[in-house]
Amino acid sequence: MNLRKYLIRALHRLQKGPGYTYKELLVWYCDNTNTHGPKRIIKEGPKKKLIWFFLTLLFASLVFWQWGILINTYLSYNVTSSLSIGFKTMKFPAVTVCNANPFKYSEVKHLLKELDRLIEAALERILQPTPGNSSEKSSTPPLDLELWHQIPLVLIDEHDKDNPIILDIFESNQAANQTSMAPGNTMSEEKKYKLAVKLCSHQGSDNCTYRNFTSAAQAVTEWYILQSTSILSKVPLQERIRMGYQAEDMILACLYGAEPCNYKNFTQIYHPDHGNCYIFNWGMDEEALNSSNPGAEFGLKLILDISQQDYIPYLSSAAGARLMLHQQKSFPFLKDQGIYAMAGTETSIGVLVDELERMGYPYSDCTMNGSDVPVKNLYSQYNTSYSIQACLRSCFQNHMTETCGCGHYMFPLPEGVSYCNNEDNPGWAYCYSSLRSSIRHRQICIDSCKETCNDTQYKMTISMADWPSEASEDWIFHILSYERDMSTNVTLDRNGIIKLNIYFQEYNYRTISESAATTIVWLLSSLGGQFGFWMGGSVLCLIEFGEIIIDSLWITIINVISWCKGLKQKRAQARYPDTPPTVSELVEAHTNLGFQHEDTGTCPREEVLPPEPGTPPPNYDSLRVQPLDILSPDSDADPE
Repeated sequence: MNLRKYLIRALHRLQKGPGYTYKELLVWYCDNTNTHGPKRIIKEGPKKKLIWFFLTLLFASLVFWQWGILINTYLSYNVTSSLSIGFKTMKFPAVTVCNANPFKYSEVKHLLKELDRLIEAALERILQPTPGNSSEKSSTPPLDLELWHQIPLVLIDEHDKDNPIILDIFESNQAANQTSMAPGNTMSEEKKYKLAVKLCSHQGSDNCTYRNFTSAAQAVTEWYILQSTSILSKVPLQERIRMGYQAEDMILACLYGAEPCNYKNFTQIYHPDHGNCYIFNWGMDEEALNSSNPGAEFGLKLILDISQQDYIPYLSSAAGARLMLHQQKSFPFLKDQGIYAMAGTETSIGVLVDELERMGYPYSDCTMNGSDVPVKNLYSQYNTSYSIQACLRSCFQNHMTETCGCGHYMFPLPEGVSYCNNEDNPGWAYCYSSLRSSIRHRQICIDSCKETCNDTQYKMTISMADWPSEASEDWIFHILSYERDMSTNVTLDRNGIIKLNIYFQEYNYRTISESAATTIVWLLSSLGGQFGFWMGGSVLCLIEFGEIIIDSLWITIINVISWCKGLKQKRAQARYPDTPPTVSELVEAHTNLGFQHEDTGTCPREEVLPPEPGTPPPNYDSLRVQPLDILSPDSDADPE
């Protein structure tokens, strides 16, 4: 019961409102607030009152402007980078070594035989000094021009830049030679011919594009890579691994610190660019190795044989070993991050470690493990960790399979998709070239992929020296040849031998970490500082301002409700202008009705008795709208 009375009184209080008008409320606020400006507005004379009103309005505007800048700065989530240097025992990085040449030429020669004959004939025609002086013999088997026409090399005559002439090397050879190599032509005129790779959506189509090159060497290499990619994509993986360089032939000697090692301590993976690659300390099957001390004596020492004499002549123009240092359980992307080690040298690589720690959302768009990246990681089949390189290549391969209907040989395949080749996908090279040069598709992949929040980078200092020296090469080659081939004959030479030393320069490592440039503490202190400086206010002043806002809304709501009630009553009075009958009028009407029934001899349907004295009048709600009965707030009577 007490609770009910309390709620009724609270309702009356809400209906009554604050008890002020807008003007009274504003005067009360200016007279009682702790901010300095409003008090002077109501206490000073007319002139000063105007000045203080202007100053208060100006400084209040400055406060809101500064608050907007501070809040916008906080919501931009800027970061600051800090650099710290530490000292600890560190894990030795994973070391991936590959041959610059992916396959032994002796193993793949039967697959590339027709392709080699085509490129040799094309080079002979391109470099032919005078027309009709070809060295081709009638006994030579005819060329497989079907392979040539799938992706041809062409000469572009740019003597007339507005109307360039396309000359096929085989079909228009005589015209090309007569035009470009005729006696009397100057070197500047010959330079106007460019070699290009012609790519068409399908054979015989006019929808073609030309990849121009400033050098014929670049054009020949690109053409050979496209053609060999089509041929090798049809070879099973195990056969490609067999045709590559085996670990026991490539890794001649291994030493980690004071412990000997051999090719069995390396993990083999197949890399499309470099064939068989071998990873030391990958950490997949066993715990990663720690480095006990910095310096060359405590690092990894390798002697490699790259067998340069068995290189594919038109596929690999660089000779050496390709190597990369990376984290454990990460896939090595040697084409982007690897370095070359030259044959006939001893290459020393000093390593420094940088650890990067980025802040996650909302400060940066990085990912911890790639689970929140919308691109399916095709490199997860190697059980490797996420990296932005893996994401970008997976994104490109996904676009390739969607656009071209097949996958590129250099990247892993999604399920249910095969690699592109000229027989099954005649326009794959045109599609691949268009996709690779498309800025839109590239931007989609950049926007979809994210950097990792934590990363380790290895900074390398590289130095080289000739190895072995002329004085020691004889006995060194004898020993290494005997250990590998069990033969007293020398099977190694300076063009195939590489020595590597990989070690930590020092145990100091650098940590580059991000921290929030603005925090909630910074925001609150900055907002309070600006408010106190311009207005002399505090948090209590803001509460006072909030109070007057609530009271103003309260008064407004009550005024709106009263206006709506008045409007409703006016409409009711306009609809029913006559006033309802009084009690005496009802009694008199009832008495007259009874007399009429006695005179006529009819009985009324129902005897209506006059109301007892003190009873309320009948309900006339159907005739008029009664005003809302608001109980008096001072009444303590029980409604029941």
